[in-house]
Amino acid sequence: MLDEKYSIAYSEVLEILKHISKEDYEKIPKSKIELYKENANKDYVFNYNPTKTLDEQNVSKIAKGIIAILFRDYWATPEQREKIIRKQNNDRIQIEMEKTKKYNPDVFKKNNDKEEGKKYDLDAFNTNNNNEEVKNKSLVKVEKTKWYEKVLVFIRNIFSKH
Repeated sequence: MLDEKYSIAYSEVLEILKHISKEDYEKIPKSKIELYKENANKDYVFNYNPTKTLDEQNVSKIAKGIIAILFRDYWATPEQREKIIRKQNNDRIQIEMEKTKKYNPDVFKKNNDKEEGKKYDLDAFNTNNNNEEVKNKSLVKVEKTKWYEKVLVFIRNIFSKH
């Protein structure tokens, strides 16, 4: 059984769906309705009043979210759907920006003289870029040492030990 909050939300959604038109109800896949019925809390009683708002009836946030997703996916016009998706994407970006401010990723950068002027290409890990670009870019800048420098360091280490 799912978390109790979800089972209550499914019960609320099923009650709300009883008050929509048959045409709108039939747009929802039967598998979703069955999922809600199977996981709903049978002991929870919720009486929906279509003349009141969901907020006035203390409908759970989870149930409101489910209703919003049903609207977006099955009842909204293409224009409404596009507007909702843009809003959701904008909200996700805002949340990520707030996380970036709160948990500053710059604290992981080294603050020594060598590292100061270097830039890291974090855009390479943006999910919108293709996979090939991501494979070719790295968060950490790797300094390549020439082979003869490695040999000199090795020889110095040998003589410095004696």
